[in-house]
Amino acid sequence: MNEMLTLLLALVAGVLLGVMFFGGLWWTVRKGLASKRPAAWFLGSMLLRIGLTVAGFYFVGGGHWQRLLLCLLGFAMARFLVTRFTRVDEKPTALEGEAGHAA
Repeated sequence: MNEMLTLLLALVAGVLLGVMFFGGLWWTVRKGLASKRPAAWFLGSMLLRIGLTVAGFYFVGGGHWQRLLLCLLGFAMARFLVTRFTRVDEKPTALEGEAGHAA
């Protein structure tokens, strides 16, 4: 039972790492595009996000491939969650609507 709890915690940790990574990427894009120094935003964010993620995988894995695999699964699940929750509803413009009818 203890091993099952450890594996579940590895999955949850993967989701949290993924939310931090992909949520941070989304936040960086929004802030970086409006910044006077976008390169600094993107570079700093990349280094911070990758560093935290690699360190998180290292500590969660702890030399056990099963934990590492479940952490990776949680990380991938978080990608879909963040993508879904940060989606912007884009309504077609008048030109796109006309082009769609002409085709």
